[in-house]
Amino acid sequence: MEFWIGVAVLVGLAFFVIGIYNRLVAARNRYKNAFAQIDVQLTRRYDLIPNLVEVAKKYMAHERETLEAVIQARNGAVSQLKAASNDPTDPEAVKRLNQAEQGVAGALGRLFALSENYPDLKANENMMQLTEELTTTENKIAFARQAYNDSVMNYNILRESFPNNIIAGMFNFNPAQLLEIEDPAKRENVKVDFG
Repeated sequence: MEFWIGVAVLVGLAFFVIGIYNRLVAARNRYKNAFAQIDVQLTRRYDLIPNLVEVAKKYMAHERETLEAVIQARNGAVSQLKAASNDPTDPEAVKRLNQAEQGVAGALGRLFALSENYPDLKANENMMQLTEELTTTENKIAFARQAYNDSVMNYNILRESFPNNIIAGMFNFNPAQLLEIEDPAKRENVKVDFG
């Protein structure tokens, strides 16, 4: 009788561990899938940037340094995206992607600020279309980032909760890295002045 009780306890414990393991795997796969959605949107943005720079080149000949900075930031971000896409579970790769993304955002911000000095550029139909596509893509990136961060948070909570943390440690379920906006200027409210 005691033997069967011992077997039942061991079987129950095994099913308990298997259940936790499977929930951890499902949560990890959800955040990896959410990262794939970010990958799609970032790739789209990276594909738009060279076209934007080409249109701007025609009008901003004296701003060569800014245009080159945009392309360099874009190229750096493309390589970081590839590294993070290869293994979205690598927190360092995601951190490097986040830093590269901040470089792209800063370079594009400088480009758009300078474009204000070129009315013909602002009125160019191709520039307006590319700017609109880029804005739409930026919105999609923001939604994809939010979904990814939600998935990462759920995974990390599941991973860190007791007794899941014991199983996570045994099977090397490492913490996932959020994609955060670290530039304080992006966190501020937009100031609109109609006067």
